[in-house]
Amino acid sequence: MENLGQLFITGISGTSLTDEEKVFLEEENIGGVILFSNNYESPGQLAELVNEIQACRQHYPLFIATDHEGGRVQRFKNQFTEFPPMLDLGLTESPKKCFEAHSIMAKELSACGVNVNFAPVCDVFSNENNKVIGDRAFAKTVDEVSLFVSSAIRGLQTNNVMACAKHFPGHGSTTKDSHYDLPVIKKSLADLKEQDIEPFVKAVRSRVEFVMMAHLQVDCIDPEMPTSLSSKAYQMLREELKFKKIIVTDDMEMKAISDRYSYGEAATLALKAGADVVEYRSMDACKEALEGVKEAYKKKELLKKEVDEKLDRINQVKKSYLSEYNILYIPDVEKSLGSSEHKMFLTDLQNLIDTKKSST
Repeated sequence: MENLGQLFITGISGTSLTDEEKVFLEEENIGGVILFSNNYESPGQLAELVNEIQACRQHYPLFIATDHEGGRVQRFKNQFTEFPPMLDLGLTESPKKCFEAHSIMAKELSACGVNVNFAPVCDVFSNENNKVIGDRAFAKTVDEVSLFVSSAIRGLQTNNVMACAKHFPGHGSTTKDSHYDLPVIKKSLADLKEQDIEPFVKAVRSRVEFVMMAHLQVDCIDPEMPTSLSSKAYQMLREELKFKKIIVTDDMEMKAISDRYSYGEAATLALKAGADVVEYRSMDACKEALEGVKEAYKKKELLKKEVDEKLDRINQVKKSYLSEYNILYIPDVEKSLGSSEHKMFLTDLQNLIDTKKSST
């Protein structure tokens, strides 16, 4: 029971930990924390917060995650290099530029103690009306997106930040936003594989450490359950794509799920279906979900063998990336961000993008 907390990533309320948050992270042995813009003031403060969080660890350090895609989805801006949207980066037709951009992202995140980036977006922007993905995607065709995915993953992971391919099995053709409702995809399985899945195949081959399962109703996979709660969706990722690492859900507080299930029920269903880690943007929801999972574990609705397999995957990844935690020395942190080299790269990248735009 004491290790069930490892299956959870939780949000926190502010720029430093409250006493209640410290107790929850430590006593429940929580696996990771996700940080948003309300958790950030400056690189030094962020590093201090990460030191505080990691002081709560029982064994391996916690996953410290954020969404740092570039463009409109980048939680830390002040003093970080602010990259253009990935759709603009895709215009360069240069996987090398993509690798370099993600290397810079990783160096800056890692300097502040962030070790997981919920990126790259592997969705194909195939529907002009899709506002939730839109310019977050690298391109409008499956081949172009696939070209950039492995460069992004390598850029992050060769610089000690674990990447996360999202949103499996592909959010690019939807119109609804799963933050507010459950999108429905009515493609055939053959079309889904041809039009959406290929960038995830590329991500798995590039040894990505995480894949994020989206909250989608994909009828050709499972007409009954959202993909994040469907054993058939997890089975596809494990058996057809041969993905062996960590599958994390998208935020379980999104209305696509929370309007239909209680936190405890949804967390249990996701873990039973095949998720290794469930993610919550607030600690109150995470606490409620964990209590529900504990109850399910007691009743043997969630089996010890299943939990042990998840913990093995989590521990293997943590052992590879996080075998020890060196306390961040705050005066050194800000020197690693926004260097003249990083600024020069960003200027050159933006000039290249502007040139490509003006020639089309």
